[in-house]
Amino acid sequence: MSRCTALLLSLALWACQAQASDLVASVDRSRLNSGETVELTVESNDVTLFGKPDLSPLELLFEVRGTRQVNQLTTLGTDNHATTRWIITLLPKVNGTVVIPSLQLGEVKTQPITLQVIETASQNTKTQLAPIFIDASLDQSSVYVQAQALLTLRIYHSVSLYDDSNLTPLQIPDARTEQLGESRTYEKVINGIRHGVIEMRYAIYPQHSGELLIPAQIFSATLVEPRPTQDARPQGPKPGKLMHVSSSEIPLKVKAKPALYPADAPWLPASSLSLSESWNPEPDHAQVADSLTRSLTLKAEGLSSSQLPPLPVTEINGLRRYPDQPVLSNQNSERGVIGSREDREALVPNRVGSLELPAVEVVWWNTHEDHLERTSLPARTVQVANNPSLVVDTPATPTVITAPDNESLWIWQLSSLILACTTLLGFGLWWRARWQPAILRAAQTGPSPRTLLDDLKRTSQANDPQATRQALDAWARQQPETLADMAARFVPLSDALDGLNGALYSETGQYWQGEELWRAVKAIPMAERAQDPVTDNTSLPPLYPK
Repeated sequence: MSRCTALLLSLALWACQAQASDLVASVDRSRLNSGETVELTVESNDVTLFGKPDLSPLELLFEVRGTRQVNQLTTLGTDNHATTRWIITLLPKVNGTVVIPSLQLGEVKTQPITLQVIETASQNTKTQLAPIFIDASLDQSSVYVQAQALLTLRIYHSVSLYDDSNLTPLQIPDARTEQLGESRTYEKVINGIRHGVIEMRYAIYPQHSGELLIPAQIFSATLVEPRPTQDARPQGPKPGKLMHVSSSEIPLKVKAKPALYPADAPWLPASSLSLSESWNPEPDHAQVADSLTRSLTLKAEGLSSSQLPPLPVTEINGLRRYPDQPVLSNQNSERGVIGSREDREALVPNRVGSLELPAVEVVWWNTHEDHLERTSLPARTVQVANNPSLVVDTPATPTVITAPDNESLWIWQLSSLILACTTLLGFGLWWRARWQPAILRAAQTGPSPRTLLDDLKRTSQANDPQATRQALDAWARQQPETLADMAARFVPLSDALDGLNGALYSETGQYWQGEELWRAVKAIPMAERAQDPVTDNTSLPPLYPK
């Protein structure tokens, strides 16, 4: 039995190790020009793997230019996380669609990765011989106003450079510019000469139509020159030559907004746009006073998040809205910026029945296909049921017992006699009670109204929305009318409840002040307060102390 148990434990441990030892492969870019290198990174978090991946499957389609290994240990509390990365520099031998094959280390393998290698024209002889030169290019020659144009700067150098290189900042009048990520470095072979490449990408958003000129960019760096053999100062200053190179100016045609675009809609020029919706929880079983969080996410390729407008808001009868601050984010891709805007709001139904949520529509201009488009979410119906936890306890209605019809006369006579006796007994007790002192009502089960009111005062003055809501519901259950009825007849109480609900169903609860609610409760008119027999005794303190 013990051997079987040990075998099972060994198999389980082996399975966990096999699952944890997956190899993950990634590349720094998936599109490159012919003659350029790409960095393949293979990562493992299994410390039991030794050696390095088998690179022989790469030899058919790639030239392996270099390999280096990076070991990293991360400590989080008492947990240690070790990772090993192999960074492999590859030069594709062919153009077109090239697949990096699966690599194996031990019993695990990586997934294949597809690259797009674009064939480019060879550089002229003069450019090849220059030790440093800049290539600047735009992804398109004309764009719409406020649409995205991608500028790519590639600095080629066939000589070694010191790390004091500098590039002038990109500044364009009447345009907003944004650098896309950090600069990338790789190698490219031009007519048999290996060049190092420094690549930077920028997103340009013209703000006015007309002709826009992309200014020349100046790159400066110090060349590493070989030290003469007779120099006997190995620790002395290294010789070098400072060089300046500049790119050419590039014109960009900026088109105005099309005349057929709706005048009342925000101008959204994008290559693609999507609109999605999510709920937490799902509104399939919604009840009165439930908090339903609705999230609408707008994503646009070719626009930054700051250019995305808020989605249209519709006030719906029977539904209170508590919007949160929008969540804006940008993601860089090979085609530029993908802007995202998420609008979240808490929706609280306040009546039973069907609530019709209208369709949400966004008008935008498709710059890829050059036409007007409309993206929308369909209308939705939410069925709201009654919430049993909000039903106020009411005294039970006394049941009237009616004697069934009977032909026997003696039953009626007996009933009449009993009724007469009880009437006389009740009259006698009443007469006796007139000469007795007042008797207080028996103590209630549970907290007294005064205790509940003190709890409400304490929690509201402590600015605690959750505890105040619980104390308010407990106090309202002992009143002859519901909290909604009191709020409907007393406007300050209704306004204070709106503020409390806003704090409960949004992220602003930490700034809620409960003094307004406490003043509203104290100021309820006397005609609308509960007539508790306890308060009829003038010797007791008032129900709403000042």
